[in-house]
Order: sequence, then C-alpha cells, then structure tokens
Amino acid sequence: MSPTDDVPSSTPSTPSTPHGQPLWHGRFGEGPAGELLDYTVSLPYDQRLADDDLRGSRAHVAMLARVGLLTQDEHAVIVTALNRVEEELHTNTFRFVPSDEDIHTAIERRVTDIAGATGAKLHTGRSRNDQVALDLRLWLRREGAAQLDALVGLQEVLLQRALDAGDVYLPGYTHLQRAQPVLLAHHLLAHFWALARDVDRWRDCLARADVSPLGAGALAGSSLPLDPAWVAEELGFSEVFANSLDAVSDRDFVAEALFVAALTQVHLSRLGEEIVLWSTEEFGFLRIADAYATGSSMLPQKKNPDIAELARGRAGRTIGDLTGFLATLKGLPLAYNRDLQEDKEPLFDALDTCRGSARALAGLMATATFVPERMAAAADAPLNAATDLAELLVERGTPFREAHAIVGSLVRQSIERGLPLDELVTTEPHLGPDALALLEPGTAVRRRTTPGGAGPGPVVVQLDAARERLARERSWLDD
Repeated sequence: MSPTDDVPSSTPSTPSTPHGQPLWHGRFGEGPAGELLDYTVSLPYDQRLADDDLRGSRAHVAMLARVGLLTQDEHAVIVTALNRVEEELHTNTFRFVPSDEDIHTAIERRVTDIAGATGAKLHTGRSRNDQVALDLRLWLRREGAAQLDALVGLQEVLLQRALDAGDVYLPGYTHLQRAQPVLLAHHLLAHFWALARDVDRWRDCLARADVSPLGAGALAGSSLPLDPAWVAEELGFSEVFANSLDAVSDRDFVAEALFVAALTQVHLSRLGEEIVLWSTEEFGFLRIADAYATGSSMLPQKKNPDIAELARGRAGRTIGDLTGFLATLKGLPLAYNRDLQEDKEPLFDALDTCRGSARALAGLMATATFVPERMAAAADAPLNAATDLAELLVERGTPFREAHAIVGSLVRQSIERGLPLDELVTTEPHLGPDALALLEPGTAVRRRTTPGGAGPGPVVVQLDAARERLARERSWLDD
C-alpha cells in the first residue's frame, strides 16, 4: 500500500459530519489548527500498519460480541465495513480526510461512515493507546519473520559458497595485516556464525514482543466486561499484559528490535567492508558480477561495489535509529505520552534497511567470482608461516616465548637484510633444512587442526554444524 497525496493538509478543517471530526472533538469548541495537524500527523508513515489495525479490530469486535457488548448483527455489520475498508486500502481507493491523524483514526472514521451508528461502536472498550501498541507488536511479529527469512537466505548463500570453495585458501588478517592462512570456507563461515547469533537475537526479541496489550485501555483498563486473554489467543499472542500502565507505555520491544537491527547491520557492514577490500585491484580476491556492481559517470574503467559500500554506510543509520529512540524513551513518565509516536519511523527505517541489505548482499555473494590464484599467492608468502615455525620449535621442546623470539629475529633479518626467509631458516641451528617443509605452499593452512580452526579437518566438522543449524532455522521459519 503506497501513501496517498490525500493526507492532512495545513488548512484548519472542521468537517460538517461528526465522522470527519477528530476522535476527541467533543471536548473542544473549535476545530484543530492546521499547524497542529501538520505537526502531529503520523498518517504518511503509519499507513503500513493498516493490515495490522484491521486484524486487531476484527479480533476486538469479535470479543465485544462474545461478551455481549455487541449483538451478532452489529458484529456482522462492523466486520463487513472493515472488509470494505481493507478492499479500499488495497486498491488505493480509500479517501483520506484532513482529520485523519493516523491510520487508526482513518479506519475507524471510514468504518463509521459505512456502518453509521453501529460503526461508532468499533472503539468500545479500546483506546488508541492500547490499539497502537497492539498494531506495532503485530507488525513487528510479521516483519521480524521477514528479517529472519532474509538473514537465513544470506546464511544459505554463505554456506553454499563455503561448500563450493573446497581447499581454496587465503590469508587471514589481524589489524588488516596478513597473519595466518585460512580456508576460504572458514572465512565465509565466520560471517555465517555472526548472522546465526543475529537470528537468535531476533527470535529472542520477537518472543518478548509476543504480548498482547489490548484491553489496557488508555492506561487503567475498563469497567466493561472485556476479555483481553481471549483477544490475545485469537491474535496468536503467547501472553497478555500483566499491568495496564506498563502495557501502553512499554516500548522495550521497539528498542530491542532497533538494537538487534543495528547489530545485524554492523555484521552486514563488516561483510561489506571485506567485499570492498577483496574486490580492489590491490587484493584481487573477488570479482563482483556486473549485475551487482555500478560504474562511474566519468571513469570508464570503474566497477564499483556499491551494495557493499551502502551496507557499510547504512550501519550508521540503524545505529542512529537506536540511539535516537533510546533518548526519546529515557525521560518519559508513565503511562502514554505522545513522544511514543516517534517509535515508528526509526523502527520502520531500521528494519527496512537491515532486510534490504541482507537480500542485496545475498545476491552479490551468490554471483561473485573468487580468484583462488590471487588468494593463494598472498597466503603462501613465507612470512605467513612464522607461527608454524615457532610451533615446530615448541614441539622440539623450546619454550614458546623463546621460540617466538627466535622466529621473530629471523623475520627481522629477512626484512632488514633482504634475505629469503627459507635461507635463514636453513642456517638457524634450532630449525634447519627440515623446517623448510613448513614454507611450502598450502602447508600452513593444512596444519590448523584444532577444533573450530581454519584447516580442512575442523572445517569439515564446521560445515556439518552449519548445515544442521541452517536446517533448524528453516524449520522454525516454516513453522
């Protein structure tokens, strides 16, 4: 559903029918000022809650009929009106009026237009405070599943590329300096496991958001015979609120979702940074498919990794969404305050950004071409086997710190004197010609044998664990 131009304007309006007036018009002697409407309206962005509002309203009126606050005929009339509103919204024929502050007001106003006095009973026992909180939880539950689907999709790509990588290896880095060779599969799976933690955090976050606030009213509940537990079950919530003040003022679930989105985007940013580096001429480890790269308006030779750069850059946005909203929450007294209207834009922005980044990176990674020759040439530099030389000395009984100093001295001499490391290793009494085998191409990566390590044996175990993990994630999503 796309926003319409027919949203509240800056012109003060007092519609001729009560159905076009603000929900609170009875308390006031004149219509709202244009400046008030302009400043307080949330309709341009909260329209995306329409389906959730309709779903919550259907459950609410079903409960009203169940407890005797609506007759069955009245219930049928309101449901028919809600169905018509849904059709109008989905076909972009719904006409908004200036007094529609938000999507909740607009839907109720239109239901009353259609159903008359019966439609005016839609809001019985309900406040916009618990209504909005309900809609946002329903939306997050849906959107959270979409986030998980996008992340699991990227994990699937990373796992497949790791499986396809075979014995390809490259330098591992610390401080962006070459450290030790690692299998490409091991490197890709490092990103897989970071995303797996994000999947866990999303599931944990969504579990805490799985509480229905409907029935809390404005802040204190109601004197009417409402049944919040029945509504919660009808909407598929695991729990119902325990405290009405908390129910309408709680936005912990928004803050948590913003944190999880921000950290997920940070992980996507780190993957993006490596794609940027690996696709440079200086590294040359990866070539991006034309369909996932851009060019330059001036430089004909350029092929730019824009997806990776935007994934990196947009981490700043999601972090800002989180910190900005936390600042909004920090000074709010109980219960509802209009400040909480500021929960939606950062939440929508952060989750849209995160989901879009994961899907774009999945496409990029699925179609990218790795360059094993460049990776191996960089990984096989003799200095990258320095730790293996030190560990050989340890195996021969030399204390590690002494072994570290011996090999470090050889490295310094090689650099300062311009001598090949293998020549110095051969003449070093503690090492000798037998140690030269450690400098052979591919040897260092094969020597990584400890559990979780970067060598072939541990990586086979890791690939099996990743497959099992992915199967569990997909099963959970399918359920």
